[in-house]
Amino acid sequence: MSILNKKESLILGLGDVLLFLFALWLTLILRYGSLLDQQIFYAHLAPFSLLFIVWVVVFFIAGLYEKHTLLLRSRLPTVVFKAALANSFLAVIFFYFIPYFGIAPKVNLFLYLLLSSVLILSWRMYGYRLLYAKKKQNAISIGTGTELAELALEVNQNERYNIRFIASVEINNLNPTDFRQNVLSRLEANEVTLIAVDLQNKKIEPILPYLYNLIFKNIQFVDIHQLYEEIFDRIPLSLITYDWFLEHVSISPSVGYDALKRLMDITLSAVLGLASLLLYPFIILFIKLDDGGPIFIFQERVGTKGITIRTIKFRTMTRDDAGVVCDAVRNKPTRVGPFLRKSRLDELPQFWNVLKGDLSLIGPRPELPSLVAIYERAVPYYSVRHLIKPGLSGWAQLYHDKHPHHQANVEETRIKLSYDLYYIKNRSFFLDLKIALKTLKTLLSRSGV
Repeated sequence: MSILNKKESLILGLGDVLLFLFALWLTLILRYGSLLDQQIFYAHLAPFSLLFIVWVVVFFIAGLYEKHTLLLRSRLPTVVFKAALANSFLAVIFFYFIPYFGIAPKVNLFLYLLLSSVLILSWRMYGYRLLYAKKKQNAISIGTGTELAELALEVNQNERYNIRFIASVEINNLNPTDFRQNVLSRLEANEVTLIAVDLQNKKIEPILPYLYNLIFKNIQFVDIHQLYEEIFDRIPLSLITYDWFLEHVSISPSVGYDALKRLMDITLSAVLGLASLLLYPFIILFIKLDDGGPIFIFQERVGTKGITIRTIKFRTMTRDDAGVVCDAVRNKPTRVGPFLRKSRLDELPQFWNVLKGDLSLIGPRPELPSLVAIYERAVPYYSVRHLIKPGLSGWAQLYHDKHPHHQANVEETRIKLSYDLYYIKNRSFFLDLKIALKTLKTLLSRSGV
């Protein structure tokens, strides 16, 4: 059972495409009136159809198909406006610089861009009413830990979920008698139809017979681990045990996925690595004019199975500290360093690490050996992230906002690990492709980490 609308992204995408088509028809009606015929419509539809595909990809990169898209209505005008600007730029290139797809008059294009933007914004601002018109189910959660409160807050504050938590039951202080008297009696009175329960917690066993009997009262059950992962796109560390890893984590080779991933690594790193050579002279010049120091730095990082690898980057600090945490007063960023870091231009040489096979384009970011030693002692299950090849970009880089940089931060690293575990469990070629497209947005917005 899922409390999420699995068809949400599909409905949003189909709505976008239908509005693209409607905006085209409306544009031609306004331009040609009664003179509009099928020949004129299809002459425009052929090139625009190719553009529709590109625009949907742009919308995806912009985050307009994310799970929380409809909730951020205060930000939607800005997001849609930026996506529309990008689409307009692509459309101008498409129609003005590719003669085969040219349309005349060009005013049709500008009128269309205006109409489609207004229609898409209206659809995104008010379309949620069509998706979430269903009555919410009343639910309770049974478990322990901060995740229960986190789940209840997220679900109850957002319209997109089809349930509402009316209570949370802490099982650490629960006995069967209390459960029967204080909880079961409330289910019928509050019309509870769903229970989210931590079935992996041993303390749940005494009340399992009572939960079993609830099946005959049409009450549904959902695993709280699965629910948390589905909502937050990360694994709740305080809820998992060794059993979870045995069930969900495997490094058994997958011939198809491994081959596709390595092919993507080799192809893209070779193409991007060669293309990035055009930027090398400028970056080298900036670094040399800045302080005349070394161009590159070489750092040791922990790679697959804990094996140390050597990575290469453009230098952004006043001296090469080999990645060792040091006195910030003695080692400061160069004047060009913050720009290189922000734009991630300092990482361009790492395409050669990918080509060599030390890194992948997508995977958990490799950490410094000194920090790994700290985290393996302080963060449970931390070493699991070394089961797969580290990457230049990853799930945690996209969705964890407070990355620790070169200094130990145990609490933020726990959160980062929860995202890494999500990737390790769910990794696939399509997830890698999603991360790659999202990383492209990060790079273009110059908000890289």
